[in-house]
Amino acid sequence: MAFTCLDRKALILVTVLCNFIMVSSLEVGFYSKTCPKAESIVRSVVQEAFSTDKNAAAVLLRLHFHDCFVEGCDGSILIDHGRNQEKNAFGHQGVGGFDVIEKAKAHLERVCPATVSCADIVALAARDAVVLSKGPSYEVPTGRKDGLVSNKSLADEMPDVNDSILLLRFKFHKKGLTDKDLVLLSAAHTIGTTACFFMQRRLYKFTPHGGSDPSINPALLPRLKSMCPKGGNSERLPLDVGSKLIFDDHILHNIKNGFGVIESDARLGHDIVTKRIVDAYVGTARLGHNALFNRDFAAAMVKMGHIGVKTGSDGEIRRVCNAFN
Repeated sequence: MAFTCLDRKALILVTVLCNFIMVSSLEVGFYSKTCPKAESIVRSVVQEAFSTDKNAAAVLLRLHFHDCFVEGCDGSILIDHGRNQEKNAFGHQGVGGFDVIEKAKAHLERVCPATVSCADIVALAARDAVVLSKGPSYEVPTGRKDGLVSNKSLADEMPDVNDSILLLRFKFHKKGLTDKDLVLLSAAHTIGTTACFFMQRRLYKFTPHGGSDPSINPALLPRLKSMCPKGGNSERLPLDVGSKLIFDDHILHNIKNGFGVIESDARLGHDIVTKRIVDAYVGTARLGHNALFNRDFAAAMVKMGHIGVKTGSDGEIRRVCNAFN
């Protein structure tokens, strides 16, 4: 059936209104009456995990990103029943923190059953992880429902460390995120580590002629190779050389100076658009004291947290996070 110009305009208006309604259904303090201790319970569980493993902060932050980029921020990555579940997707290799989310959910179910979604727990845990790593605190709008679909094929378009900068920008734009958001959310790599598995191509098999990526700073290359020997996949190295446990703008300085560890981060310093954004943050304040970066990172996290949220009959409140009701 053909649409008239007026029909198309009406369709666009309805789509915009629907998106607005979806986004506005989230609100800060959503559980203030139904489960007043919800956020403090999640915070305490994250603090406990962080007290025994400082890398838990980066793990929980990454979990939120990977959840939101497939089917939206709906906890679909948490489902672990069956081989075809999203959790088993190639693009989710190394993602963790599932035990922390389950522990928080179990505690919440005892206090206020069938009330707090797993998707919201993931978003709150990411914020608390950033704070524990000395990063900015921010309000997390809540009210998400847990998704009803989890399939690894849906994760085929996850951003990848070997993606070109143009492909990365395209993937972020598809989710309603800007080039600025790409830089800011990539800067979350200021904490945490990566497996050498993800570095083999950049260090030893870089196309088109093999060898190492020529854009790696010569002062960094020997260090990366010593930490990640050829064929070594299980070893881990910091994503932000010199500041792997502190959430700050250090990684942007590394990217600017050719010390970006993974290929996708390094590319931010070469593309004319993203380089301009990186340079703007690096030039605004003394290293580690960048209020503008902290503010904008928090805003980007909140924006990402609205991707594809489920409401009403589109979702549910799971009894456990790793299985549908």
